[in-house]
Amino acid sequence: MTAVPDSFPAFLVSNKPGEGDAQLAVREVGELAAADLPAGEVTVRVQWSSVNYKDALAATPGGGVARISPLVPGVDVAGEVVEVNGTTDFNVGDLVIAHGYDIGTGRHGAYAHYCRLAANTVVPLPAGLTTRQAMAIGTAGFTAAQSVHALEHHGIKPGTGPVLVTGATGGVGSAAVSILSQRGYEVVASTGKASEHDFLKSLGASEVIDRAETSAESNRPLEKERWAAAVDCVGGSTLGYVLRTLKHSGAVAASGLTGGSALNTTVLPFILRNVALLGIDSVLIDMGLRREIWGRCATDLRPNGIDAELVTEIGLAGIDAALTTVKAGGARGRYLVRVTG
Repeated sequence: MTAVPDSFPAFLVSNKPGEGDAQLAVREVGELAAADLPAGEVTVRVQWSSVNYKDALAATPGGGVARISPLVPGVDVAGEVVEVNGTTDFNVGDLVIAHGYDIGTGRHGAYAHYCRLAANTVVPLPAGLTTRQAMAIGTAGFTAAQSVHALEHHGIKPGTGPVLVTGATGGVGSAAVSILSQRGYEVVASTGKASEHDFLKSLGASEVIDRAETSAESNRPLEKERWAAAVDCVGGSTLGYVLRTLKHSGAVAASGLTGGSALNTTVLPFILRNVALLGIDSVLIDMGLRREIWGRCATDLRPNGIDAELVTEIGLAGIDAALTTVKAGGARGRYLVRVTG
């Protein structure tokens, strides 16, 4: 007898025609039929999820992310395995995490009581984390940890100079500030929100600078060397600024495009200052590295504040408003979604 009921609560996004060629997204809490779950070897009772910028794009007409309609968004999944089909290392009762791939974009994601996944996209919950804590970290915290992992693998170490974090009040940025400060780096946070300076300093930032400074356009290919490294969550003109101002042999881990996808730069930072641009993709990252970084998220790359400062808890009914806030860049830390937890 199946452990999954015939239907269950879910947050659904459906694209509907508007005036002319416009598309409207209808976002509502409704019911999803078990028969509409996609194929997969592992069925999870979702306990917790989170809200990411990618979720906001998936719920926005023309966002370029959603590939089916209706869609249950939610790219982050944490919960308990309730069904296993086919050959897999997972068993009923296992606590697991999944994120990336086509979860919440091309197949139904985490904003429903049940989610069915391909076994090769699932990670066992690391020792030392609850499912709630794992989703307080989520894709954003994982991306921050992946960024720090990449910088350190490149050779960046504490004591080599300040590390700039852009978009610092967002999910990736706030986690990066926390992780870097715990590891002994001097962290400078960039934000356009004057009201959040105390929040960023509570996470470990030694200094907070205005977003206007780090997003300014310039005709100069190089400027004064300032940063030993950077975690850039913004892209666009901000990433161009970072590349112009990195110290010799510095590196930037780039994961975001809220400031735009275009990049205005030259080859000079690379050939005169030996800087490195490290692309961070948490969607299709190798599973071995994915598991390694999740293990570190439970230990030395674990952000402070995942039980308090970094999270705002909501239920399915709160997702619609949270998506709007995240899309507009108004979020502080992480929205943690209690699904059945």
